[in-house]
Order: sequence, then structure tokens, then C-alpha cells
Amino acid sequence: MNDDDHTLMRDGDDGAGGFEEAVLEDELRQAAAVLDPVPEALRQLAVEAYALHDLDARIAELTFDSLLHALPVRGATDVPRMLTFQAGELTVDVEVSGDGLMGQVMPPQPARIEVLSGPGAGARLTADDLGRFTADAPPTGPFALRLRTGGHVVVTEWLRA
Repeated sequence: MNDDDHTLMRDGDDGAGGFEEAVLEDELRQAAAVLDPVPEALRQLAVEAYALHDLDARIAELTFDSLLHALPVRGATDVPRMLTFQAGELTVDVEVSGDGLMGQVMPPQPARIEVLSGPGAGARLTADDLGRFTADAPPTGPFALRLRTGGHVVVTEWLRA
């Protein structure tokens, strides 16, 4: 192989190197994940930064999580997870189960709600006049809720479903 052949392979102009480069890139990503993984604190900061792309949003703090605060019931299986978020006077109660997600905005008011689950668009829900909302599918992986009530935008903390 002469220097011109190496230049072609580096530039990707030969057309055959695309597959080999993809395999190499995949192997390098796997090695980096094992040898130099992204620290969990940094990953969490990145997720929270994404949630803040709407700079006018207030952050709703998690004030209750049944996984942490509730007493377990002996023999109970598949118990729904209860969450409460607080942002000023606004409270959001959420129940996550295998059947889906349901919740209520307090004080009762209509709201548009988006279930955030990564960089793509999430499920869009609407809270009725009593602040109630439901989703037919439970969130998978990390998720947060973005609520638009009146002129306010509130984003909950990110949690793992």
C-alpha cells in the first residue's frame, strides 16, 4: 500500500471503509465505556441540563417517593410508585404503575404535560379542569414531566421509572 492508498482510507473516499470504520467506532465506544465510564454524577448533570433547555421553567423538587418514604407492605407485589413534586404553590402528585401513569396538578387547573424521556419528543398529556391526567404506558428509563400551566413552565426532577 502506498501513501495515496492511506490517504484514501483516511478520507473515507474508497467507499469500502465505511463498514470497517463503523465496527472500529463501536469497539472503541465499548472499550471507553468499560475503561473510562462516564461518572454517574456527570450523567445526571447532563440529564438535568437538558431539562433546563427551557430557561423560564421552574424546577419541581421531589418531596415524596414511595420507594424511599413509604413503609413496605408484606406480601404486596407490583405496588404503584407514588411521587410528589413541589414548585412553589404548585404540587404534582404522580402514580406510576405497570398500567401507565396518572396524576393530578394541585391546585386543580388545566395543564399541558409532556413526559420527557430523552432527547426525543415525549408523550403529550392534557390535565383536565381538576388537574387530572393519565398516560396509557408507563415511562421507561429516566423520565421527567414538563408542565405548562397558564403562563408558567415547571419541570420535575428526573427519576428512573
